Amino acid sequence: MYFLKPLSDEIRLSRILFNRHKKTRKLILCSIFSCIAAILQAAGGFLPGVGYLLSPLATGPILFISMLTIPYGVMSYLLTIMLLFILQPSELMIFPFTTGLLGLGIGGSFYFFRKRFSIIATGSILLIAGIMCLLFIFHFPVLGPAVSDSFSFLTTGSILLFSFLYSWLWVEIALIIFRRLKVIIIK
Repeated sequence: MYFLKPLSDEIRLSRILFNRHKKTRKLILCSIFSCIAAILQAAGGFLPGVGYLLSPLATGPILFISMLTIPYGVMSYLLTIMLLFILQPSELMIFPFTTGLLGLGIGGSFYFFRKRFSIIATGSILLIAGIMCLLFIFHFPVLGPAVSDSFSFLTTGSILLFSFLYSWLWVEIALIIFRRLKVIIIK
């Protein structure tokens, strides 16, 4: 079955090669990915309309650095939050609980799991937890005014389905782009 086939060792080998680099190079790459993620996330505030289409792409940089090394992924996640505090404070509620958490979760799960389903499920669970936390604990309308902040099974089921499909999409995108970017990142 497609979801239960193990992924190639390409990511693990890239991680070993990346860890051989000097700390300075790793920090520079981490900061570049953080800046890209902050710019993409803040695009929703700077470019209304088109920026909201660019905003979900902020998952990518956090995901890629987390695929290579989890500590630098966490560092990039925190640095992006700090940059968003300066650039676009209105995005501070969304990035840490949805976009950034998904990238950190999927990227980190590439380290622990080899099967596609486990990686997708990890990202999906973290995204569900982040959205539910924003909706039901902080009462932040992350899904817009059409979805109420009171608990309902329809809302929860929709979030479950969406987060699984969205996580699956990001895993496939990450695998495709990682194969192309690894030459730049590893050298």
